[in-house]
Amino acid sequence: MPELRVLSALDAARIQWYHFKAIMIAGLGLFTDAYDLFCIAPIMKMISQIYYHKDTMGTAVLSISYVIALFGTALGQLIFGYLGDRVGRRKVYGLCLLIMVFSSFGCGFSVCTTRRSCVMTSLAFFRFVLGLGIGGDYPLSATIMSEFANKRTRGAFIAAVFSMQGLGILMSSAVTMAVCEAFKLAGEGSLEKMEAAGVETLAPAEADIAWRLILMIGAIPAALTFYWRMLMPETARYTALVENNARQAAKDMQKVMSVSLSQVAEDTLSETLELPPSTSSSYKLFSRRFFSLHGRDLFAASANWFLVDVVFYTSNLLLSQIFSFSNKPLNSTNVYDSAFEVAKLAAIVAACSTIPGYWFTVYFIDRIGRVKIQLMGFFCMAVVYLVAGIPYSWYWSKHEKTNKGFMILYGLIFFFSNFGPNTTTFIIPAELFPARFRSTCHGISGAAGKLGAIVGTVGFLWATQHEEVDKDEIFPEVTRMRISFLVLGAVCIAGVLVTYLYTRETMGRSLEENEEDDFRAY
Repeated sequence: MPELRVLSALDAARIQWYHFKAIMIAGLGLFTDAYDLFCIAPIMKMISQIYYHKDTMGTAVLSISYVIALFGTALGQLIFGYLGDRVGRRKVYGLCLLIMVFSSFGCGFSVCTTRRSCVMTSLAFFRFVLGLGIGGDYPLSATIMSEFANKRTRGAFIAAVFSMQGLGILMSSAVTMAVCEAFKLAGEGSLEKMEAAGVETLAPAEADIAWRLILMIGAIPAALTFYWRMLMPETARYTALVENNARQAAKDMQKVMSVSLSQVAEDTLSETLELPPSTSSSYKLFSRRFFSLHGRDLFAASANWFLVDVVFYTSNLLLSQIFSFSNKPLNSTNVYDSAFEVAKLAAIVAACSTIPGYWFTVYFIDRIGRVKIQLMGFFCMAVVYLVAGIPYSWYWSKHEKTNKGFMILYGLIFFFSNFGPNTTTFIIPAELFPARFRSTCHGISGAAGKLGAIVGTVGFLWATQHEEVDKDEIFPEVTRMRISFLVLGAVCIAGVLVTYLYTRETMGRSLEENEEDDFRAY
């Protein structure tokens, strides 16, 4: 296809300040997404002790509390991914951020303070709306970064945006620990009185403020980003290839990047440019031609994202159930200690496994390619799950002193998830599809991933529900946990097969080259 000079200039542009600025602007959205999605585990620990007291929070309530935001995220990815292609990346980007800000505050201001049904319903509503905003942020962040980047370092830039998730997880844990510790120190007197009175679940009245504060703090990074998002121009590829205005695309890029006039002079001679059939609206989304050209890519991106999210979100739930670092069982600690322990565990895993995994991908993604990293990640996770799962019933469950060693082994799952398919499934859909379908197809792939997260979360919660016999046990019921490990190992093996058979390598090619028919012929 004939090459637009403004696009070839972007592909060849040296790394400059605006690339890093775009990473920060888009990355803070992913930072906020991770904060909001992963702070819910310690929050639910607090809510269960504040509102349920001696009652047990039912599996149905717990499942809804975990997945309502994931359901909203899946819907948001479909809706805003489509709108990103229809009305532009920049306009929808700001709307998603506003939804995230206001719904985060809404979660904190969930109505009622005594009736738990009212609290849970209100929280579920605002978490769903929050999920809509988070969902829109996924395809738009990936698409915007891919369309601004040069082809040599595009993978590293998109991976750097996604790596902000790790910092978001770490920050949610740090904020939770800080808030819990501050409220615990401020209310030591009331806690001592409750303990002296023999109250089993120590949840003072002010604890109801603590979990709300943790949720509302998530609005701060999103709010700080809004101004800079509104200053971002529309991406040159959307303006040139979708709006068919190469002249405006060139003007926008000259405002924010060092692109010489000589590089884009040919495109600025006319207001519009006639595009070749491969990039004009010669076929529609979900038409027969669309599926012949992009059906395989859409299947591979969606299936891989579904499989990795089954593993990733289930692994987070497994983690909180397997390990306990408190000297007392959680049911006898006060509300702050319960949440603190869960958050501390998440912080340890994020700092030691999750964040290093992201940055290994940033370093290697444009050196060894997306497909090899994805294959390696799925394979290594499968090996770890099988190694941990096969001897689980006769070794891991009978040796409490192996707790730390087992955590190191389990930490490898999070490392290879992020130095592997959890990151590459975010990158690949942003590179494979034409500009006028890119955000939509990324949203479809991401929605499939969140469906996998829902399947994994709900399936795990219901499959492992059982009456606790020993409240002090470190490991949950042995047989069911062993089966969980083996099933997740099998899911990872399925990821290896889908990646090997259907996923295309995009390293070193421009976004427009990835659309060409000869690239799709093999």
